[in-house]
Amino acid sequence: MHITSGRWVYGLLLALVTAVLWGVLPIWLKEVLQTMDPVTVTWYRLIVAGSLLFLYLGANRRLPAIRPLGARGRWLVVLAVGGLTGNYVLYLIGLRMLSPGTTQLVIQVAPILFLLSSLFVFKESFSLGQAFGLVVTVLGFGLFFNQRLEELLTSMSEYTLGVMVILLSAFVWTFYGLAQKQLLSHWSSAQVMMVIYLGCAALLTPWAHPMELLNLSPLQGWLLLACCLNTLIAYGAFAEALAHWEASRVSATLAITPLVTFASVAACAAFWPDHVQPEEINLIAYAGAVFVVMGSALTALAPSLVRSWRARREAEATSSL
Repeated sequence: MHITSGRWVYGLLLALVTAVLWGVLPIWLKEVLQTMDPVTVTWYRLIVAGSLLFLYLGANRRLPAIRPLGARGRWLVVLAVGGLTGNYVLYLIGLRMLSPGTTQLVIQVAPILFLLSSLFVFKESFSLGQAFGLVVTVLGFGLFFNQRLEELLTSMSEYTLGVMVILLSAFVWTFYGLAQKQLLSHWSSAQVMMVIYLGCAALLTPWAHPMELLNLSPLQGWLLLACCLNTLIAYGAFAEALAHWEASRVSATLAITPLVTFASVAACAAFWPDHVQPEEINLIAYAGAVFVVMGSALTALAPSLVRSWRARREAEATSSL
């Protein structure tokens, strides 16, 4: 069993770094997508992140061995590569149709689908607190889409299609998440991500157009580089946070990512209106976003909270004897 270092302040700071990096990522990507297609953007992100991990692991003589995986492990790699490739590309296709804030909020469905899938695949438990968190999350989505519920339910507009594409992106990410969790029993997180990143890049190579890089403006070029480094640094901070803090608390902290996106969009729209458009949602929608974050955090924290409560009860019972 993995035991954290106990440096929870350091773990919290790393989780916040991850949330900020993931929160600003769709804003950067939205600007790059004005010139470069989703497949090529994804290819650059994966090839840069995977290559840097390859150099790091090679320098430390920690490159993963494929043979010990066996046939089942290789199929898990294929499943993870297919899932993450689909997730990245579909996310960018949806981002082209939606605002960064809406995209980042809808993708919050991914960890919920992963949790529900884990109930069947890994036979994990599902507590009453998690069920309540799920209800709060669904309520939050209802409030967030209050202005466009009729459009979502009755027409196939670009907005509706964008939401459906992001939901599909979240769905295929679940396959990646399930496969990655199994692969961690064979490789370290860095080794898993290197293989998956390079595998995804190889899969996308026939459809990528690397020469589109020459069409980017200087600003878009720097943002593309930032997106590539974001892919590596954010995950690295996330993995390191898990080494120092409980996974449930890290996940609860990362639930604030959509709020970071909304705040970043508002700030960028004020300072750079030519590049970033403000979110066109009302106060009820903003309240819905907060509910989604609260529900996601509660869903992640519920098992840990229940264990802490039971431990206190047992300690009190023992001390009273």
